[in-house]
Amino acid sequence: MSRALRVAGAVAALALAAGCESGPDYQRPSAPVPPAYKEAAAASGWKVGEPADAIDRGAWWSIYADPVLDGLEKQIDISNQTLKADEAAFRQAEALAAQARAGLFPTVTLNAQAQRSRGGGRGGGAFAGGGGGGGNISNFFTVTADASWTPDLWGSVRRAVESSEATAQASAGTLAAARLSAQGSLATDYVQLRVADELKRLLDAAVAAFSESLRISQNQYKAGIASQSDVSQAQAQLDQTRAQAIAVGVSRAQLEHAIAVLVGKPPAEVSIAPTKAELRIPNTPPGLPSALLERRPDIAVAERQMAAQNARIGVAEAAFYPAVTLSGDYGVASSLLSKLFTAGSRVWAFGANAAQTLFDAGAHQATLEAQRAGFEQTVATYRQTVLAAFQQVEDELAALRILAQQAEAAASALKAAREAERVITNQYKAGTVAYTAVIVAQTTALSDAEALVNIRQSRLVASVALIEALGGGWDAAQIPSPAKVESDQPLNFSPIPAPDPHPVK
Repeated sequence: MSRALRVAGAVAALALAAGCESGPDYQRPSAPVPPAYKEAAAASGWKVGEPADAIDRGAWWSIYADPVLDGLEKQIDISNQTLKADEAAFRQAEALAAQARAGLFPTVTLNAQAQRSRGGGRGGGAFAGGGGGGGNISNFFTVTADASWTPDLWGSVRRAVESSEATAQASAGTLAAARLSAQGSLATDYVQLRVADELKRLLDAAVAAFSESLRISQNQYKAGIASQSDVSQAQAQLDQTRAQAIAVGVSRAQLEHAIAVLVGKPPAEVSIAPTKAELRIPNTPPGLPSALLERRPDIAVAERQMAAQNARIGVAEAAFYPAVTLSGDYGVASSLLSKLFTAGSRVWAFGANAAQTLFDAGAHQATLEAQRAGFEQTVATYRQTVLAAFQQVEDELAALRILAQQAEAAASALKAAREAERVITNQYKAGTVAYTAVIVAQTTALSDAEALVNIRQSRLVASVALIEALGGGWDAAQIPSPAKVESDQPLNFSPIPAPDPHPVK
């Protein structure tokens, strides 16, 4: 018995010593990274944020200084169903990694059996009747422990573990990306809702002003100074503007409903009161180009998927080598229960089995080539993800730069239109111009004011999109390490608070 154990132990030690990992070791491929953002350099009129502009990137939406938005964003982690689905997917990937690690260890089973049987007797057989027949009745009892182990001689299991851990890390990145996407969508809907409030206030003010114009035209008509057409034009303009103000309620309601779904609640349970406060256009933190690779969860996901696929190449290569399985049984067996655990009842067996595929019509080679092609695919996907990320940042930087110029021109146009409206209205009161001139001036001023509000909305949406394109408050260091995946401890995906030293307006 002891000699057999020593032999088995020597075989196991030899297997461990001979173990090696097949397949290439993972090296992250390069990706195209520009030295600087083109659009940031073009924005010569932008100013670098002051130290007071630094924000807690852990709650990146706090840059908008809106307590209602703060409260809504905090509900994303609690109730958003898409985020819950991605969190469950991460836990599933974590469990699969644990399942893969189990292949490194032996499998041990305990078996217990009790059997009572009767053999066939002379003259009657097993089915002979008549008072019990002549068969012999026997008992048999066994208790055995069986162990089997396939040593990871060629690193197949270790590569599978490596792949599973990288997949779990990618799943953690997917969770972070889903979280950032939900936060960005909520912030985008919220700023548009607040701009809808701003537009409603503008149109309500216009309704009040046009009501006054209608009153003036009616009084002048009664005095015989104005014609009925002036009154009709004033009435039509008032009603049209009132209809515009009412129509704003449709888009506002839809945005409120979308926000409710993002925080995981039925639309009937969420109501956001209008406010007179205006969201300011924030200083946004673009960061350095190279830092983008560490601040985008989707880039981290693509990189971890490369690592997982690289490990699968090793699994495919290990299939070309023989598989060795060590097995052993130890226990007791006896026909008498009273003697089951005596020294004479001990039974044991140890052995080893080796299997090598000699011919498979190229199946293993095809699998290996498929895994290598899969790795090349993940490399291309990774590089494309990086390129798309830089494109998104450049797009939003350009949008903010150009929209700022557009806002300046629109504000100037509105100022001139307001002045023209004032002058022409006074001329109409003096009877020197027709009411048509007043209508044109008022319509132009209102149109310019609406355009300025729409530009503000575009700037706010672009600022949210830029922060999201830069990774928000996420950092690649938040991807759990293989040890963290293995520990099976709850992970905290809260963004890391870290003031950004390079905010740009």
